[in-house]
Amino acid sequence: MRTGGMRKLVSLVRRSPTGVVREHSTKPSGRCVSSVAVGSVKSAASRMWRLYVPVGVALSAALVTQWRYLHQHGYADDKPELLSDVMVTCYCCLPLRITSRIGGWLTSINLPVGLRPAIYGFFAETFGVEVDEVESDLSTFPSLVEFFVRALKSNARPIAPNTNMTSPADGEVLYFGPVNSSCVEQVKGVTYDLRYFLGDPSDLPINQTVKSTGQKDDYVNALLKNPDNRLYQLIIYLAPGDYHRFHSPTDWNITFRRHFRGKLLSVNPKLLKYMPNLFSLNERVVYIGDWAAGFMAYAAIGATNVGSIRVYRDEELATNKARWADAAYWRDVSFDSMRMAKGELFGEFRLGSTIVLLFEAPRDFQFCLQVGQSIKVGQALSVCSDHKAERRQKHLIVNIAHNWKDIGKLDEH
Repeated sequence: MRTGGMRKLVSLVRRSPTGVVREHSTKPSGRCVSSVAVGSVKSAASRMWRLYVPVGVALSAALVTQWRYLHQHGYADDKPELLSDVMVTCYCCLPLRITSRIGGWLTSINLPVGLRPAIYGFFAETFGVEVDEVESDLSTFPSLVEFFVRALKSNARPIAPNTNMTSPADGEVLYFGPVNSSCVEQVKGVTYDLRYFLGDPSDLPINQTVKSTGQKDDYVNALLKNPDNRLYQLIIYLAPGDYHRFHSPTDWNITFRRHFRGKLLSVNPKLLKYMPNLFSLNERVVYIGDWAAGFMAYAAIGATNVGSIRVYRDEELATNKARWADAAYWRDVSFDSMRMAKGELFGEFRLGSTIVLLFEAPRDFQFCLQVGQSIKVGQALSVCSDHKAERRQKHLIVNIAHNWKDIGKLDEH
């Protein structure tokens, strides 16, 4: 529709000036040409806006009406009904990037110093922000977005020392567990395609056997450095009141970054239940590398009203742009060596969004989490190694005790 509108604009601009120029060649005619062209452009633009605005409002109303109906009447089998392809297409056509840029601009406006504590205090009370953890006084944050990406006190997020994998962000645990195929659950019962999420494997630093096969399991197996290991995932949703900076979950080395210039759809958990492949549609930045157990992918996903995603050690990254310099769907960047330490500050969301962590680990790796629970940066993701050592020690003591009993029985005989 936009392409057709632009063609109309071009034809109008070309048609009107050409006729005038042929009839008038004096200097005043140039002004006439300019006024005719501008008038034509304004007229065509006005017609386009009169079409787009009502259509956008109607589609939004239809989506809201359907979601309200679903929530009110429920489902016969207690399983949410997925949105139809038509509804998904309509939702994707909404100008959410424009609204997100406007939202980013509004939250970046400098506020009067005297009003800052009251405004931030109201926001904190509304969304449950723990103000006592904030490092600086509320009046020092010039804008609302700076309050979103606030730094915390040094002891506010201790990093668990007894595990090699910790939470990269504050938020709600949406899903976690092993990945057995390319159809990965974004929430229980609703999946996204890992092949679309990570992109074409031909450029990824992974096992190249995936190029010659199209099987779903082959894609997952190709990511593994050790065939005896498994691939695991963790999804964390950051609500508006959460701490908006994200950290490194472990000691690892980043070798590759892929930026997907997708949509900016909402990643609210309520929507994830109705819209499969949402993570594969949205704009996202995926960092790929290695940790002690093998492969790791760390993805920061954009969303509606997220002004931008910033990664501190990747200054070339630019997200949520109105226009891209090229038409490529994704852009790849390789790093010689970007070493990240466990708990190190990685980046920030300029409003709430989602972190997806994919990592290789031994088959006995066990999460110590629950779906729906709140989680904090630095919290252990797996059963602590000290607990495992204690269990091994108890088993050893029990075995020794049994051996002594057997020796005693032999002596009696």
